[in-house]
Amino acid sequence: MELRQLRYFVCIVEEGGFTRAAERLHLAQPGLSAQIRQLEKELGQALLDRSGRSVTPTEVGRAVLPYARAALAAAESVRQTVDAYTGLLRGRVTLGMVSGATGHPFDIAALLADFHDAHPSVEVALTEDTTERMRAALLAGELDIAVLGTAEEVPPPGVAFQTVIDVPLVATAAHGDPVLDHVRGTSVPLADLRDRPLICLPRGTGVRAALEHGCARAGFRPRVAFEAAAPHVLSRLAARGLGIAVLPAGEDGSPLGGQLRTLHIVRPEMRARVALAWQAGGPSSPAARALLDRLRAVVPKPPDSWTTA
Repeated sequence: MELRQLRYFVCIVEEGGFTRAAERLHLAQPGLSAQIRQLEKELGQALLDRSGRSVTPTEVGRAVLPYARAALAAAESVRQTVDAYTGLLRGRVTLGMVSGATGHPFDIAALLADFHDAHPSVEVALTEDTTERMRAALLAGELDIAVLGTAEEVPPPGVAFQTVIDVPLVATAAHGDPVLDHVRGTSVPLADLRDRPLICLPRGTGVRAALEHGCARAGFRPRVAFEAAAPHVLSRLAARGLGIAVLPAGEDGSPLGGQLRTLHIVRPEMRARVALAWQAGGPSSPAARALLDRLRAVVPKPPDSWTTA
């Protein structure tokens, strides 16, 4: 029995078939099938049921599966221990980022390039997703690190944060919008946005969560007429008179010149936060811990930022 055979077996179960497993493992399917047949012959039992549309583990296969995973984890731990003594980092790190975060004042591409130069044997996988899905992926161990939006002042159970951006939300409206008729000064009460068509980031983002929480505190539900993932699109929609854009301060469409008026939202004030997030116990692999340390050391911290670790 070889570790690679156990890895092949686990991969086939996870992918539900030989074809997808072979693609993931970068192997020819006949060679993969031959290795599994050899493993089954050695054990004297079939591990996989090939009779259905998808390949599933047999009763024996289900019993073997946790031990196969434990053996692979133990072998990886041996490698990581040796690497720690030699100063070599290798492996794979998964990093998630909320859509649009690359527009914030830190250069994630440059940070990852520097990390790769320092640790060329580490593969970094970067994906974009919503805050809600990335938070779930962190807790499930599918992501090592995430840059996500949050409406909370403290992190949820199981997650640790370091705030990167913390700015108030603003309302941006075209000149002539009725909400401006009663405005005196540079702020607008949140209650004045009741029943007004709003333009905001989609559900699952930190900004949208902050808006919905703030409106709930004010006693109403926001009437979101348009959604877009890019803040500059929200500003353009507002400039055409389609509604009031709710955005983080600093992303309120300044290139549109005099077409828009921006007001701070008060009573209550709502804030847009972007945070560096990881599992509360820390990433499991040395490579992920090294990348997290690098990110925490170089990403900017806003005034009065909070951190949990």
